[in-house]
Amino acid sequence: MVPDGSPAPLAVLESGLRPNLLAPGEPLPHWSLRERMAHHRVPGVAIALLRDGRVVASAGYGQLRAGQEGAVDADTLFNVGSISKVVTAATSLRLVADRRLDLDRDVNRILTSWRLPPRAGHPDETVNLRMLMSHTAGLNVHGFPDYLPGEATPTLLQTLEGQAPARTPAIRLRHRPGEMVDYSGGGTVIAQLMIEDVTGKPLEDTARPEVFTPIGMARSTFLDPADAARDNVAFAHDAEGRTVALPRGWQRFPQQAPAGLWTSANELGAFVGTLIRSYQGRDDYLPRPLAIQMLTEVAPGNFGLGPRLEGEGERRVFHHGGSNDSYHAWIEGYPETGDGFVILTNGENGWALRGEIRNALSDAIGRGVNPLLRTIALDAASGRFADYAGHYVRDAQTPEDLRGTQADAFDDGAATLDIRFDGGELSVVLPDETGLLRALAPNRFVAPTVFSTGYAFHRDAEGKVRALTLSLGDSRVHYRRATTPPAAGARR
Repeated sequence: MVPDGSPAPLAVLESGLRPNLLAPGEPLPHWSLRERMAHHRVPGVAIALLRDGRVVASAGYGQLRAGQEGAVDADTLFNVGSISKVVTAATSLRLVADRRLDLDRDVNRILTSWRLPPRAGHPDETVNLRMLMSHTAGLNVHGFPDYLPGEATPTLLQTLEGQAPARTPAIRLRHRPGEMVDYSGGGTVIAQLMIEDVTGKPLEDTARPEVFTPIGMARSTFLDPADAARDNVAFAHDAEGRTVALPRGWQRFPQQAPAGLWTSANELGAFVGTLIRSYQGRDDYLPRPLAIQMLTEVAPGNFGLGPRLEGEGERRVFHHGGSNDSYHAWIEGYPETGDGFVILTNGENGWALRGEIRNALSDAIGRGVNPLLRTIALDAASGRFADYAGHYVRDAQTPEDLRGTQADAFDDGAATLDIRFDGGELSVVLPDETGLLRALAPNRFVAPTVFSTGYAFHRDAEGKVRALTLSLGDSRVHYRRATTPPAAGARR
């Protein structure tokens, strides 16, 4: 869809895709979307672009199913993984606006069919809906597995209790509520139960009048497309671009609220635009004060009431990704300007492709939100890289409000890390992964494969490297260099 007489806003996809990082002197590649779809073996993509809070262009590319007729278009249904959480949040906020839910009331005073058990030794701790939506409740269960055709799927209560055929543990508190950000699909399952308990209806039957109908998302559904009698569905594909989950052609996602939404580029674009206009006070879908809360970070994390947030002024954005086995999606909205976009893919490698598409679209918007980084050429000896090697321990005095999203990105909060020098390159070694460091300045580096985390080394006036600062988005954590290495065999 492109309005008559307007320029082609999606023309950037013909030559604007790019990586996040380039080496010195490496030319900008100017990839096309179709070239990168073939490279990543992703058969189908759908995209919508927003201006002034409305979809101004949308299109589909490739096939519903690899090697067969049937083209993707802007109305093709894709599973959108964790973007489901944002639509669930909007459903909840409509009930909050109608005084049927409360953001700050103890969930156990709202739930009627199940209770969240307290942590051992902490009977008075309470969790509220605001915590569930901002991932600050302290709950476990990050995400959920997909289910193949013919496999038994769990009920909501079986998921909550970790009972077969659920494949995840019982959803329980692991931290003090409100203490830190820890992404939890389990928390969104509790939010779904709250919706169902207060309305007496399944999530699908509440989302329809609260989200789908008022926004014009007639084809969107939390049900399996086969059960919902939907056609024009993108099939699932593996890393080689082969159709999987046959004979149906896609997996099931029984945990609906955190991962089960099926929608299209046009309809998800309309949803993003509605949130933007509500924030700006130009749409009464959500009362403006509630929309502002939705798009404001809840300390100590970078989530609002559903989406992630970053930036400031006209560069302020809300966004969320969605990643199930064969579907990878992205939404992004600029609440001050009304710009935004939606990216949907139906291949296992779609996570890489959506990042390259995001780069092209954000470059076209022109706010500098996701800029290209170029490393510098610096000889390891001249840069004294060997001095940076060592064992580093997180400063326990770092406030959680500064540590923020790092508490979520690393499973153990990255209490310690090691910097390794092999004679030519530096690497960061964490308890569960290792990543090469690329120089951005003589003392500043980025680890592209470790969440694109930044590492700034601090060399004092005596020439000694005594600390480093680890950055991820707006979060900053100080690490002091240990005076003695860890004991042999100790967990690092």
